[in-house]
This record gives sequence, C-alpha cells and structure tokens, in this order.
Amino acid sequence: MVDQQRSRRVAVVAVLLLQLVVVSDLWNTVGAANSVSAFVQNAILSNKIVIFSKSYCPYCLRSKRIFRQLKEEPFVVELDLREDGDQIQYELLEFVGRRTVPQVFVNDLGDALENGQLQKLLAAS
Repeated sequence: MVDQQRSRRVAVVAVLLLQLVVVSDLWNTVGAANSVSAFVQNAILSNKIVIFSKSYCPYCLRSKRIFRQLKEEPFVVELDLREDGDQIQYELLEFVGRRTVPQVFVNDLGDALENGQLQKLLAAS
C-alpha cells in the first residue's frame, strides 16, 4: 500500500515537473499558429494554476477537489463543454505529448524553488 502511494506520488511529481518545463518552454514560443493554440498558451501563462478537464472525469474531479482543499482557485477549462474542446486536446498533445485529462499546469516554478516547496515535493517522492 505504501509503495503504491509512493509510486503514485512519483508519477504525479513527474507529470507536474514535465508540465512545469513545458510552461517555461511556452515563454520562448513566438506567436501562436492559431487561436486555439493562443488560447492554450495564454491560459497556461496567464494563470497560476490551470486544469484542462472534462466535467465527468473522476480524475479531473479529484484534481479540482485537491485545489479546493488547498484553498486555491485554478482556471479550469472543461473540454467537454466547449465546441473547441477537441482542438484544445490536440494542442495539449502537441505541447505535452499526451491528450488525456486532467492536465494540470502550475505556473509557479520560480516561487516554489525560492520558498523550498519544490525541494520538499521532490524529497517526498
């Protein structure tokens, strides 16, 4: 049981770190190929926390619940409730290499590093 929880934490940390790298890479992107791409980039870069979600997905619901418990207010994009949801998922595939949800982006790497939270998160995995 403990090993399973540890494995899950490691997986979550790995995904978050990958997405943090993607966020930093987005800063270097000049212009967007289309409005969907621009929307995705703007959402990630303009918000502290972004969750690309589907309203019925149990993993998405859990992610949103976790941030509520942390008293954080993420910017949530419910892909199944948008006409361009499939296009957004394609853009996420291009940015991150996967289209599954939830995709959580935390645009706070610098602060996390400075206040020691990143080291604590990595040490916990």
